[in-house]
Amino acid sequence: MTDAASRAEQQVARVRDEPRGRYALAQEFYRVATGPRRRYGRAELSFMHWSVARGVLASESAEPAGSPWWRAVNERLLRDKAEAHLLCTWGTGTASARSVESWVEFIRTPSPGRWYQAHNASIVAGYLEHEDLATAEQQVERFMMNVALLRVLFTHAMLVRPRLALGRLSPFGPPLADPRHRTVQMFLDLGRSFPPVYPVPAPIEDTILDEHALARMLDYGLIAPRLPELYAFSAESLGQPRLTSLLDEGLPAYAWPHGDLPVWYIGNTGPHLRAIARFSGARLLWGRSPAVRARRGRPE
Repeated sequence: MTDAASRAEQQVARVRDEPRGRYALAQEFYRVATGPRRRYGRAELSFMHWSVARGVLASESAEPAGSPWWRAVNERLLRDKAEAHLLCTWGTGTASARSVESWVEFIRTPSPGRWYQAHNASIVAGYLEHEDLATAEQQVERFMMNVALLRVLFTHAMLVRPRLALGRLSPFGPPLADPRHRTVQMFLDLGRSFPPVYPVPAPIEDTILDEHALARMLDYGLIAPRLPELYAFSAESLGQPRLTSLLDEGLPAYAWPHGDLPVWYIGNTGPHLRAIARFSGARLLWGRSPAVRARRGRPE
């Protein structure tokens, strides 16, 4: 009998250059399930729908071509789920990766916490495995990659470590972050924050400043002050110690040169962000960058 990992690879290979086929494979994982597991695909499928619409999952021979990085990370998620489904269906075999084991645990006993554990294990593994592909992307695309990562880590913490994620607002965390509810899409849907095209034609400064006000409040007011603790929690819970190296001076740094750190200060404007941080029991750590203010013509 073909082992589950090989069979899963074959399933993904058949839809590798068909974005809608990828979506259908992701959707099938939840559709074939019985009972509560069917309800867990909301945020994942919404994000993937946005990815298909942007064109990042298009084949590399398409015009315009898709993104090698987004395609690779998406494939890791698809393969892990497909392998776990086969292992549970066959009732025998050994998982090829820890992330697959997490999906097996979720399939056998679905729960919000197990879904995040499995989903984030696959996503983080994909990030770490394909950092070389990320470095070839435009700066604005790499910015979006970092935002996507910090949000999915934050949403996991909202559910299982709400005090870490939200401070005194922690009672709101678990119900808002439950992947079975539509509310979680507010946190994971980048369509509310960034252009729906690939590659993004606008300069990174304009792209950041055009971000929806509520999304900016989330990224800079709630998540930014907690990034070191958030990445440390995720590194431990996912068994990925290297995850903490994706911060530089407390700022997101996945495929991100140290010299480009000032970009992260562009969106950190307005006293309301500091007020949000203080209200939730944190302190906004990212002060305004003099270099960025000078470049944008702001007085020192």
